[in-house]
Amino acid sequence: MMVRTVGAVLLSGLCAATSALAESALPTSVTTATAAHPGTAASANRSAHAKKVSPYKPEPFAGRAGTYYRMVWGVDLLSVKWAESGEVIRFTYRVLEADKARALNDKKLEPMLVDPQAGVSLAIPSMENVGQLRQSSPPEEGKSYWMVFSNKGRHVKRGDHVNVVIGTFHANGLVID
Repeated sequence: MMVRTVGAVLLSGLCAATSALAESALPTSVTTATAAHPGTAASANRSAHAKKVSPYKPEPFAGRAGTYYRMVWGVDLLSVKWAESGEVIRFTYRVLEADKARALNDKKLEPMLVDPQAGVSLAIPSMENVGQLRQSSPPEEGKSYWMVFSNKGRHVKRGDHVNVVIGTFHANGLVID
């Protein structure tokens, strides 16, 4: 019985010494993370190297581009979204100055959405009883407006950089959400 107790004490001492030796061989960030959050060394490594993700979404037109659209065209909050399972692309904008933004709602101008990567140019579909799928009433300050481009065949994908052209208005490099 005495031999077993001595053997158990020696075995536990050997395990403690091996554990201390292994911890001293690890980098400090891993041993600190392991001590702070018990678990495996692999999970400690992951938590030590995890990237922080910002909850804020960057403004798509920061700096000069945002200023350009506000000053020259009187619009902001330009966005292009993939909608209806990719069958249509929706372009929206908010009017800040109605006089400057009048060209965007002009019925005589034919808006186009150009995707240079896919090599396509999309038009606004016209429905029999409804007409073109766009708002063409005179713009009012503070209101948002939209137009829909047909993406039949789904050539334009999410993440593509596209250009919206309405007469002399050009919004280049918009990313499809």
